Parts: sequence; C-alpha cells; structure tokens
Amino acid sequence: MQYVIFSVWFTVLHSVMYTLAGMIALKFSREIYEGENRNVDFIRDMKNPAESRHVQRWFFLAQLVRGMLISLAVYPVLGALGEAAFLLRFAFMFALLFICTHIGSAAPCPDNIEGWVYLKEKYLRKNTFWKFQLEMIIYSVLVSAAAAWLLL
Repeated sequence: MQYVIFSVWFTVLHSVMYTLAGMIALKFSREIYEGENRNVDFIRDMKNPAESRHVQRWFFLAQLVRGMLISLAVYPVLGALGEAAFLLRFAFMFALLFICTHIGSAAPCPDNIEGWVYLKEKYLRKNTFWKFQLEMIIYSVLVSAAAAWLLL
C-alpha cells in the first residue's frame, strides 16, 4: 500500500512542480516557445491558437502519466530510500530527474548530451541551452526535495 501512496503523491507533486517550473521559466524564455522565429521550431508554437490549445489540452495529463512512470521506476529502491538520510534521498531523486530524464536522456534535444551530438547547429544556442537547464534544475530541486520529504 505504501508504494501506491508514494506513486499517487509523487505523481501529484511531479505534475504541480513541473507546471510551476515551466511557468517560472516561461517568464524569461518566451522566445523558445512562441513566435515564428522561436529558437526550437520543432515544438508547437504557443502563439498559434490551435497548437496552444493542443498543449493546454494534453499538458497536465501527460505530466500525470510521466509522474506515474517515474514513480514506478523508484519502486525497486523505495524501501532503501525510505531508510536513507534526507540528503541521500534528495541526491538520488535529483540524479534520477535531472540526469536520467533530462541531461542524460537518449532523446536528442537542444539541452542534453544527445542533442549536442545529433541536432543541427541552428538548434544549439547557448541561451536556449541555459534557459532549459534552469527550468529543469528548478523542477528537479523542487520535486527531489518534495519526494525526499515524502519518503520520511
């Protein structure tokens, strides 16, 4: 039962914190997401009403699914994490969230290692890279802290 409770709470925390981190990041990174000349034109344009509606319709549901999947990945070590010190739980979750699902992801994006290998140069802008990093660091710190607290 504790696994199910962890999954439910982690999924909610992930979804809310991911949304919050995105809202914070959007304040200083609109050029990534909006307009004809946005830095990453392979994602939907938030100024285009139809594309924006699609994101609005699916965003939170997608985060619920992602949160649930990430929580399931923690199951094999959940008992040991519950026994570990807060900082170790935080470090493990941060590594999982920032390193495994972001910077070390196998899906090429302008803000991860695979992207720097496979993407065309027009997508590899330093300002875009650092803005994405900041968003993911905010998210990873918030969710890692919340998950480490949840495992108390």
